[in-house]
Amino acid sequence: MSTTSRAIADWMRLRDLTTVFGGPGADGAFPGDVRRIRGLQEAVVVAMADGYASVTGRPALVDLGCAAHGAGAVLGAAANRTPLIVTTGLGHPGHGHGSARPAVKWSCAPAPRDVPAALEWAYHVSLTPPRGPVFLSLPADLAATEADPAPAVRPLAAAAAPDPIALAVLAERLDRARSPVLVVGADVDASGGWAAAVELAERCALPVWEAAQSGRVSFPQSHPHYRGALLPGAEPAARQLATHDLVLAAGVPPPEGVAAVLLTSDPSCAAFGDVILGDVRQALTALAELTKLRHEPLPGTWPAPSPAPRGSRPMSLVTALAALAEGAPPETIWVSESPPSRPVFHDQIRIDRPGSFLCAAGGEAGHALPAAIGAQLGEPSRPVVAVVGDGSLQHAVAALWSAAAYRVPLTVVVLTDGARAMLRWLSRLDGAGPGADLCAIAKGYGVAASHVESAEALTAALRIATASDLPMLIEVPVNGP
Repeated sequence: MSTTSRAIADWMRLRDLTTVFGGPGADGAFPGDVRRIRGLQEAVVVAMADGYASVTGRPALVDLGCAAHGAGAVLGAAANRTPLIVTTGLGHPGHGHGSARPAVKWSCAPAPRDVPAALEWAYHVSLTPPRGPVFLSLPADLAATEADPAPAVRPLAAAAAPDPIALAVLAERLDRARSPVLVVGADVDASGGWAAAVELAERCALPVWEAAQSGRVSFPQSHPHYRGALLPGAEPAARQLATHDLVLAAGVPPPEGVAAVLLTSDPSCAAFGDVILGDVRQALTALAELTKLRHEPLPGTWPAPSPAPRGSRPMSLVTALAALAEGAPPETIWVSESPPSRPVFHDQIRIDRPGSFLCAAGGEAGHALPAAIGAQLGEPSRPVVAVVGDGSLQHAVAALWSAAAYRVPLTVVVLTDGARAMLRWLSRLDGAGPGADLCAIAKGYGVAASHVESAEALTAALRIATASDLPMLIEVPVNGP
């Protein structure tokens, strides 16, 4: 027997989990020799862990005080299918255990001696498709209690192979179809299925649509087969797919009312019509091998980026995003939060590499900035650029403290149009609302900041920021959403 805290430390080393995200007062569950990334607010802490796990593909450890303030971000992680192991413990047996259940795949309040085994089980559950957060309510004073030794760590092969007979039947349907189409969702990118999706699209002459408001980009947007994103809402998306006699949806349920064959790793999606359950990357790879090569030309392509006018003050949103596209290194990871402007974003900034775009699939406000910090920590060899509105920044402005405290070299681009639309509406009732000096706020947290008003200055500022070893914020007034 050993103390519970020592058994936890042994388990973390065996699993090579060396980073813990937590609040200022969350110190009890994990040993002192790990890298602790702290945040001033629990939703920020969870979102940082979400970004970290999204780029590493491995579970992130989150140690919260009471967990209440992080609940919305945990729900966001569930929507993003992010593997998180969230722990809390205030010395009250089962604290938060029951309330966490709707947001997580599994929750538990283990006895002290069972904590190491519970953590190992949580690790497996978080990685088993569909991936997602799990929750442990831990007892207090783990250093003074005994536990069983850390359980044996065994490899986890969570990607289940899809049924080969079902895939063979589907391949025949694709060969017979007059006008098949492929719709890709976030699970294609998350499963490493980019190359397989491209191979299948090229072999079967498939036009490719991105799912509406997907949390990732799962097909190269400059590819001639790419058609853009489906419109939000069942009816508009159905109209976009109406001319096709076979819809193949990979990694995302099809729009409501659209008959499709779904490739998914999520058993809960089995009610969405014809489903082949299993790893999406493996399914796409097998279909590319089983189908016949088509030599049919594709009608039309996704338009080239719209012209970006120069010279206006403030610059248009199109101009600002075009300037960002010009200044960013090709290996950049983009983290975005501005649903109204997302079509304009992808019109100008084409994502052509896997693992290069993240946003909140559940739409929670304030996700992008802390998620970008976590993504930069998890992928230090690639520049990370967060593109947010001034309203989005205010939801998680405390994340700037973490960026400065840990010298995280990400770039934060804030597209400002004065205030959130809701705040502008309220100002008509209560008088003019106060503005916010975002550069001063960033500098107050220790983050270097600049204000630019021309496309040329924005491109230059972005190049400086992405080459820096420290976090930088760029404020950009724009005329648009």
